[in-house]
Amino acid sequence: MGEKLVLTGNYAVAYAAKLARVDIVAAYPITPQTTIVEKIAELIESGEMDAIMINVESEHSALAATFGAAVAGARVLTATSSHGLMYMHEYLHWTSRARIPVVLALVTRTLAPGWNIWSSHDDFYGQRDTGWILSFALDNQEVLDTTIQAFKISEDPRVYLPVLVALDAFILSHTSMPVELPDEKQVAEWLGPRRQGYVVDGRELLAIGNLTWPEDTEEMVMDLWRAMEESYNVIKEVDREYGKLFGRSYGGLIQCINCSDAKYLAVAMGAWSGDLMEAVNMLREEGYSIGVLRVRFYRPFPHRDIWEYARGVKGLIVYDRAISFGAWGQLYTDTVAGLYQYTTKLPIISNVIAGVGGVNVTAEEFYELTKNFIEKIEGGEEPPRITWYHRR
Repeated sequence: MGEKLVLTGNYAVAYAAKLARVDIVAAYPITPQTTIVEKIAELIESGEMDAIMINVESEHSALAATFGAAVAGARVLTATSSHGLMYMHEYLHWTSRARIPVVLALVTRTLAPGWNIWSSHDDFYGQRDTGWILSFALDNQEVLDTTIQAFKISEDPRVYLPVLVALDAFILSHTSMPVELPDEKQVAEWLGPRRQGYVVDGRELLAIGNLTWPEDTEEMVMDLWRAMEESYNVIKEVDREYGKLFGRSYGGLIQCINCSDAKYLAVAMGAWSGDLMEAVNMLREEGYSIGVLRVRFYRPFPHRDIWEYARGVKGLIVYDRAISFGAWGQLYTDTVAGLYQYTTKLPIISNVIAGVGGVNVTAEEFYELTKNFIEKIEGGEEPPRITWYHRR
């Protein structure tokens, strides 16, 4: 057993950076992320963490500085939220296409207008096609563990892709929970020295052109896609290794609870999955055969794992905390597309959009929404394929 501290989700990220022995941190303050880098600065100032903090003038510069340090061979971390991530967006593409290991902590926050500091997942989903591995934590212990694992995944030679670790604003970022810290020497030994495909550190003369032929660009994109596909196996391996060493394993890309005998599945991602789990426990006590399928990694999308549990069910209800305008929720869209790879006779899949803008969704509300979905199907009715749940 390691040392136990009561930490906010943001402090869990900071301690994960310390345990991973990060060399360089560059970030710009934004609510509700700011306390991540404030805590890291405190750990550096007190001598508990041997790292350099780079103060920059914007979030774009934060990722640019992080990227530059990583290219030079440093283990790095940055963090942001909402519009800060939008400002970084250009450099997310540069980082992934350069195949440089980087870890970014995202405290999810609603995009403006209106000006809103509460958690939605629209900033997270906006990075869907950047070539980053995308993960989402349930609680503060998982925030710490996933951030440490992110360095191992990112620096694996089969991958060499950046990793984003998301946590919900305030629900996790500013809420304190008991968190067990693994031994720092054990973590350092497990992670090993930083690895990356190449280093540009000024020791050798190097000329880089900024223009590629279409065929070369296409090959780069194909290689990135192959690395993302390979990361599926690496994520599972890293989770298993971490579980053996430190006693906590999360099931890889998904976590499925009460799924083995389930006729229905409720699918979600992020901290509100905990409320959904409470709702499903209530439903099971009443005799409803339902499980919770929590998506931990959104990219690569775990369609193979979802299919293993979904192949025999009558229906899935997918909860999204964001919407793709003119279409459906992003998690719903990928779930439908993923299952379609295995069968054209899909179970009934319904999409509920809720919690947008930081609106709280309680376990009791999840209970009513999920129960209504099941009872409609059992009663021979077709539930709506998309529903907005909104209350005042």
